[in-house]
Amino acid sequence: MTTSESTDALPRRTGLVVIVALVPLVLDLVTKQIALTHFTADEPVRVLGGLLRFSLVTNAGAAFSIGEGATWLFSLVKFAVICGMLWFSLRIRSRIWAVTFGLIMGGAAGNLVDRVFRAPAPLEGRVVDWIQLPNWPVFNVADMAVVCGGALVVWASFRGINMDGTVESSGSTEPARTD
Repeated sequence: MTTSESTDALPRRTGLVVIVALVPLVLDLVTKQIALTHFTADEPVRVLGGLLRFSLVTNAGAAFSIGEGATWLFSLVKFAVICGMLWFSLRIRSRIWAVTFGLIMGGAAGNLVDRVFRAPAPLEGRVVDWIQLPNWPVFNVADMAVVCGGALVVWASFRGINMDGTVESSGSTEPARTD
């Protein structure tokens, strides 16, 4: 069986990508609404002996508030990334890559919703952040999804797992099939 035949036998994982993307997106939207209702920047809520704080912050820039004047650009880039990942997801036959794409797309979509629909204007909205660890910037569920997806990219890449469901093996010229 050729590599092409073995990967064609694996189902596409586009549905899994979409389902996984919806989980962090919905969690992000719900938790941001809870944060807006119950937390403030002035009075953070300390939990776990102060290890974790819930403090409401809005961010006009990217990570670490970089580029606050280019919010519209971040919005367009996120939209392009989500569209590109949706297009590439049509080729995914590996579960791990489907989960990876889903997490990154769901996280990007969560923050894009803020950019598009929150004040001060469409494509210039501020992202709602509310979770803080010591010595770390305030973040949200969407940010966690993107970071976890990025970690899975690194893990799958080091393991030699390809998006088409094959695994690169150092002793073989043909990748082994996996799903």
